Amino acid sequence: MPSDRSRQARAVAAVLDRATGGRGAVLAGGLSLADVGSFLTRCLDEEGTHRRLFPWAAVSFGIGVLLYFAADREPSVWAPVVALAVTVGVAAVSRRYAAFVAAVAAAFLFAGFLAGAARTARVEAPVLARVTIAPLIGFVESVEERPQGPRAVVRVETLGNLGDGERPARVRVSMREPARLRAGDFIKATARLMPPPGAAWPGGYDFTRDAFFRGIGAVGSLVGRVEIGAPPRPPDWRLGLATWLDETRNALTARIARAAGGQEGAVSAALVTGKRGLITEDTNEALRAAGLYHIVSISGLHMALAAGTVFWAVRALLALFPAIALTWPIKKIAAATAMAGAVGYCLFSGADVATQRALIMTLTMLGAILADRPALSMRNLAFAAILCLALEPEAVLGPSFQMSFSAVACLVALAEWQAARAGRGEASLGPVARVLRHAWRWTVALVVTTLVASLATGAYGAYHFQTAMPLSVVGNGIALPFVSFIVMPAAVLGVLLNPFGLDAPIWWLMGQGTAIVLAVSHAMQDWRLSVVAIPAFPGSALILFSLALLVLTICISPLRWLAAVPAAAALAIAAGAARPDIFVDRNGASAAVRGTEGRLAVLGRASSFVVAQWLRADGDARQPGDESLKSGVFCDRDGCTMQAVDGRMVALVRRPSAFVEDCRRADILVTALTVPPGCAAPVVIDRTKLRENGAMAVILGNGGSDRLIGQLPSDERRAWMQALPSRPLRQTTGAATGRPPSPTADETGGEDQEPDVSSDAAD
Repeated sequence: MPSDRSRQARAVAAVLDRATGGRGAVLAGGLSLADVGSFLTRCLDEEGTHRRLFPWAAVSFGIGVLLYFAADREPSVWAPVVALAVTVGVAAVSRRYAAFVAAVAAAFLFAGFLAGAARTARVEAPVLARVTIAPLIGFVESVEERPQGPRAVVRVETLGNLGDGERPARVRVSMREPARLRAGDFIKATARLMPPPGAAWPGGYDFTRDAFFRGIGAVGSLVGRVEIGAPPRPPDWRLGLATWLDETRNALTARIARAAGGQEGAVSAALVTGKRGLITEDTNEALRAAGLYHIVSISGLHMALAAGTVFWAVRALLALFPAIALTWPIKKIAAATAMAGAVGYCLFSGADVATQRALIMTLTMLGAILADRPALSMRNLAFAAILCLALEPEAVLGPSFQMSFSAVACLVALAEWQAARAGRGEASLGPVARVLRHAWRWTVALVVTTLVASLATGAYGAYHFQTAMPLSVVGNGIALPFVSFIVMPAAVLGVLLNPFGLDAPIWWLMGQGTAIVLAVSHAMQDWRLSVVAIPAFPGSALILFSLALLVLTICISPLRWLAAVPAAAALAIAAGAARPDIFVDRNGASAAVRGTEGRLAVLGRASSFVVAQWLRADGDARQPGDESLKSGVFCDRDGCTMQAVDGRMVALVRRPSAFVEDCRRADILVTALTVPPGCAAPVVIDRTKLRENGAMAVILGNGGSDRLIGQLPSDERRAWMQALPSRPLRQTTGAATGRPPSPTADETGGEDQEPDVSSDAAD
């Protein structure tokens, strides 16, 4: 009688044969469709026996959220409500198991869709429509010190003469000079504000969407004198609590930075308080090159280490007293204490989105201990994912959520695989051999988990940042032991000793551990392969890779090997993706064109942030200041011209006087102005087209088959999508705005527009 393995192989062969149009009975020796059904039934039974169906509920919930964001207009709220009610009713009356599972999956999908709609309705607030210079009056919510000057979030009371329907509720402003602002201050100042800028290219990071869900309706800077006066009314309790927390965080940040000194002090302070403003860009670049940037954003790694330290310390302390250890559930007491510590850490560190998500994951794991359940399991991870997406549905679009849960899913699957093989041969070993074996296992576990997490998150890093870091395994393998055993335990101890004024030596010790991490980062940065540029690829490839990862980690039956199919398809799509030949900034003042040498050159004046985004999307490792970016570009005061890779002439028009000549000789014309009627250029991207589409990209084709891709949809706008001004900028207050110049990197956020990279890639 054939074994189960041979029968499964024959069934798979039959499925592949039918997929290719052949006859399974011929190639598989008479294997029938019933055998395939039997094989699938056994696999599904095995999945159900090991309780692997519930994690797919989280997947269905996430798909519902993605469908909400994929809609080309704002959906009606009643539609997902009705659909959810219907599917829940079908699940309640289902008598067949398959029908029940399908109804539950559909219910979670519509619940995810509804969560996205509800979240948008909850946070929707006015967004500034145009660049505005006007008096700003409001409460300071938070202040972050930075080397280039402080930055504050202000809750707006009045902004010029804008009414309630036009005035943003909150704005983020930077200051060139220290203004000695504190959270809770009531300020009056002149502000130069602009709408939160959108993506630099279609498919790029969309700061507009992130700002919308953070409740920020404008960004910019304060100009002139900042007056601090008496508020017209006392701030509400939310602002009062936020003020107290921010002041406490700023004070502790300054104390840690002084005690540890240098950049190690700045990084140490960021690990405790979440204030990253004192970290220089050179340090950030070194951490990115080594794959260690995730340690400066408080996320799963920090939350797990902090809660784990509290859990271990409380349990060890209680175990010293036999009367308590033998009569009280000290493990549960330690878990409850660790949960309280994790909540406090989240609140004190600013409760950013990534930190809240890490808190939910940590509380889920510790709650499993209170319920006498395994802490590390796919069910707990799925439950945490549903909670995170229910609270912050937009997180599913960002790299932080994707990298966090992909890494943790792979590590949980690895832990489950290892648990089934633990303890073999232990009884026959002596004490010394047992210690050596544990040390060897710990070393191997560190290397393997770092490698697995890096592979799990690699595709997401390549998609969002267009980079790969082959040396991240080395950097994390060397640096993380110091983070785990010196830096984070010292952070917990320092916070406990801070009220007594005895924390300064602990911060110095923490700084020494952080200094080793920074030394490793700078060493990795000097290696040639520390960062490899990768051209942007379509989102469909990332979806297929995610499907492969889900099948591989959730499935426990032979169905997991089906993950190879979407993985291969993802690689094929990513490798065959066409790269844009022209990038046009959203304001039309600059463009990047692929020249005859096959590399991009920049026309016009573009901010370094925008140029960096274009280069990364093209897989180009050059820096924005590289002189070769002007190769082949000819400019005068009226505009710029250059020859594209296919020989056509591209012109960037700055002044109306240039239209006469450029409309006649240019094949592709780009301008921030409105092209006059009768312009003979075959391809025109002007103010009207940019207002409709936002930032644009062009893929050049033969015979006029060019593809123009816009950032914004062509018809209706979603709540977070802001069209460019549809009429000339007007005077909002006594100050004339005129036609504003391109915003500086500091006003638009500059490097702070980068996606949140608080991944748990090394958890």
